[in-house]
Amino acid sequence: MRPESPVCPSLVAWGNAWLAGHTGLDEAADHVEAVAGPVVAGDVPLRKYLANLRADGLRELRLALPAPGDPLGLSGPAPFNSAAVDSGQAAIVVLDGRNLGLVPTPDRRGSSYSGVRLEVHDCGPVRHDLPSLSEAERGLSEAMRSATDALAAVEGPAQARPSAVERRGGELAPGYPGRAHRVAALAARLATVVRLADERGLTSGQIAARSAALRELDHAVRRALVAAHHAIFEPLRS
Repeated sequence: MRPESPVCPSLVAWGNAWLAGHTGLDEAADHVEAVAGPVVAGDVPLRKYLANLRADGLRELRLALPAPGDPLGLSGPAPFNSAAVDSGQAAIVVLDGRNLGLVPTPDRRGSSYSGVRLEVHDCGPVRHDLPSLSEAERGLSEAMRSATDALAAVEGPAQARPSAVERRGGELAPGYPGRAHRVAALAARLATVVRLADERGLTSGQIAARSAALRELDHAVRRALVAAHHAIFEPLRS
């Protein structure tokens, strides 16, 4: 599954909006499948799977956007962490007394069908050391300024500007604070900038400088997206 695929961010955003009463199950599932294609969890269609989870005590959904060396949002066990890092994303299902981890993989049944299959894993407890929305927003602003300065000092092929690139995975759902919508949209645009960065025509030193700046920006982007997708819970903790 490509890390930039929006399936897990969409599932978390719209699933939590549904749980909070801001949208219905059908609308939530429709939005997830509009960006990801048909979705099954194991062999169960998404709508039925979510309904079954709610009957089993579903409380909330959490987002993980890990990268090698940075298990953002993950708390084990090892098989789940490994699968999530390989995929670049996961959704964590918080139930009464246990958690499950959903990791997307391509689901292709013949040449005419293309969708997403969510592999279901046992999952550890929810991590509470993740950034708040305000912390993540400050980190994103600082990383964006640092990356702009660093990239401006590297002569080479022009890169796509954040305002001109496609947004992926930054759309939240009803019930999220306006600030979360803004942070998620900016982070999604910057994620595309990182993904489209072109190193052709650069020297090895220029590549190293650009790569370091983009790594820091990618780290801040993923933290901002996770924080934005969890922001629907922040008023409940105040």
